[in-house]
Amino acid sequence: MDWTPGTELARREISVDRARLVRYAGASGDFNPIHWNDRVAREVGLPGVIAHGMWTMGAAVDVVVDALGDPGAVLDYQVRFSRPVAVPDPGEATVVVVATIGAADVDAGTARVDLAVTCEGQRVLGKAQAVVRIGV
Repeated sequence: MDWTPGTELARREISVDRARLVRYAGASGDFNPIHWNDRVAREVGLPGVIAHGMWTMGAAVDVVVDALGDPGAVLDYQVRFSRPVAVPDPGEATVVVVATIGAADVDAGTARVDLAVTCEGQRVLGKAQAVVRIGV
């Protein structure tokens, strides 16, 4: 694998629809109605139902995990939530994840992977970075 800064590690488009939100709510225990009820979401100032932030965060890092082939290679992962992912009904939202090598320390055996995570051209996660083990 090429660990040169600026090298694209992976790229993926991930679709999310209301059915996926319901399944995620069941798995996570997060039944906040902003993730399934348009009326409630709009009452609190949202454009409608939004994806769980933790779903978005997990979907993004999964791109890195798949590229590395080992979930244990992710040593640290942090993001800032920039914008919600609005999920239409009917239909789906598409989250685009581009993982790029930001920095590498071959002697330490680690690299920083920067993730650009967008929906409809707008960044939904800011400062999304994973520190990964390399050379394994």
